[in-house]
Amino acid sequence: MSSEVAINRLVLWNVDLTLVDVTIVARDAYADAFRMVTGRPLVKLAVAMGRPDSEIIFETLAINGIQVEDYHLPRFIDALAVAFTDKRRRLDKEGRVMPGAKDALKAISRLDGVVQSVLTGTIKTNAVHKLTAFGLHKWVDFEVGGYGEEVYPKATLLQVAQGRAKDKYGFRFDAGNTVLIGDSTRDVQAAQIGGAAMIAVASGRSTEAELVEAGADIVLPDLSNASEVVAAVARLTSPVNRKAG
Repeated sequence: MSSEVAINRLVLWNVDLTLVDVTIVARDAYADAFRMVTGRPLVKLAVAMGRPDSEIIFETLAINGIQVEDYHLPRFIDALAVAFTDKRRRLDKEGRVMPGAKDALKAISRLDGVVQSVLTGTIKTNAVHKLTAFGLHKWVDFEVGGYGEEVYPKATLLQVAQGRAKDKYGFRFDAGNTVLIGDSTRDVQAAQIGGAAMIAVASGRSTEAELVEAGADIVLPDLSNASEVVAAVARLTSPVNRKAG
């Protein structure tokens, strides 16, 4: 992010399976949090598939036979933050950076007027831990992101992030100057509904064909070609391609 040029482009990243893969540690943190909140061992964890932590928490409680009450979500979120923080030193040993993620973040940061943040189902504390463990945090402005504890659909969360970026940088962000980079068809849907261009990366559980069919503007096999990623962001946020208004 350049301090010499006014910020007028917003790049939002999905975290899990787009930038990093910390599945093993995340599952262990969920198990610890579940025990902290319910006093019982976790038998089955709800499938993530691009969903926010809040949704995963509710379903996990239900499929393990817990009668869900209003207090469960805030308690579980707090417990999940504690459990994940306790395990953060395992992240770089048992997790991995997705191919090309670091170079892509670094290269995009050199584009004039760009700020990068995250749009993730992960709660904020844990999203920061995930990226910091691999040195990816230095290119991310966490203040303007959208996170899993906010209990919004991802499309709404995208608009929340755009609003935060506007408040901080004094520029209105919309579909003509916002790009979401993610790996699932849910990310594509969020971009379409929330108002952003979409670069889909087939590094998660959605195939290239599924991402194309979902309507992503650009589909890449992975992030290994940083210049290709930068070119995609530049094209999708070019003033020539921006929507009026």
